[in-house]
Amino acid sequence: MTDGDLDAADPRTLPGFFDALADGELLGGVCADCGQVLLPPRPACYGCGSRAVDVEPRSREGQVFSYTEVHTPPPAFEADAPYTVAVVELADGGRLLGRVAADYADVAIGASVELTVHEPTAAEREVALDYETDWPVHIFEPR
Repeated sequence: MTDGDLDAADPRTLPGFFDALADGELLGGVCADCGQVLLPPRPACYGCGSRAVDVEPRSREGQVFSYTEVHTPPPAFEADAPYTVAVVELADGGRLLGRVAADYADVAIGASVELTVHEPTAAEREVALDYETDWPVHIFEPR
């Protein structure tokens, strides 16, 4: 596919990525030139700049690479604070940022997690941009 064919339905765009996620599929880009995994997929590799990016299904399982606790969230999430977010290294490569369904004290580097997806809550829709309101929300569940 050439860049001229790229539209919002393409999984190398955020709308396309979240449409696939809503359908139960986690897609990642893989650079055909350097092998860099791009999550979410993008039309160009951030490792080498190549436009030869293939889109492939990715594992929902991974390990916590880094994590932190959010104490000062956007106003719509004040009632949820504090909550944990993590960068997760997926089992087949690539890293994805997301909320973890566990208290900070119960998370550790290397902990096994699995990606789940749900419809956005009213609070999540409130803070979303107009074009994001129907995008699903991903959360990592401890395994």
